Amino acid sequence: MESRATSKQRRLWDRTAPDYDRGIAWFERNLLRDGREWLGARTRGSVLIVAVGTGRDLPFLHDDVTAVAGIDLSPPMLDQARARAAALGRDADLRQGDAERLPFADASFDTVTCVLSLCSIPRPEAALAEAKRVLRPGGRLLLLDHIGSTWPPVRLGQWLVEAITVPSAGEHFTRRQLGRVRDLGFEIVETDRYGMGMVERVHAVKPA
Repeated sequence: MESRATSKQRRLWDRTAPDYDRGIAWFERNLLRDGREWLGARTRGSVLIVAVGTGRDLPFLHDDVTAVAGIDLSPPMLDQARARAAALGRDADLRQGDAERLPFADASFDTVTCVLSLCSIPRPEAALAEAKRVLRPGGRLLLLDHIGSTWPPVRLGQWLVEAITVPSAGEHFTRRQLGRVRDLGFEIVETDRYGMGMVERVHAVKPA
């Protein structure tokens, strides 16, 4: 059963779905830049895309990917992701699901990705623990998200914005997941922070 916070998120993304791609375009072009390409280049084998949204990551998956699954809270978002997968000729198992309770068996995937979502998932620590559970030993965890800036004036602005966005939409601008990934026992392979220190990408591996 969904928590109240998760139900609130689902309703928000249901409303946002029709305009999501247009609304995210400026952020992707100016701050995220080549983030999705970077992440996609590191995907291998069977891939789970957590919070797949409208499927914006699908075009960038590596040629060595053998199978794709994705979960999202929002059926309208999934409808767009399925349309994108069909346009790409990509066979993908895209289903409604909660990142905090993934509907997959232990050690099911070679790669788990999550882009621009741990900032709003109510319990990111639970989502990361679930990602670890469904990864095979030696599997890759690939994350891309906005975080608290390294520039104090920008970070102050993010804190001020959070005073509105956290209660209204569950959207955090100063969360950072790298420490949680380390605490779960993942081995950090690569990490990079850019865009005024507001964007971080992480490549980690579940120990064999």
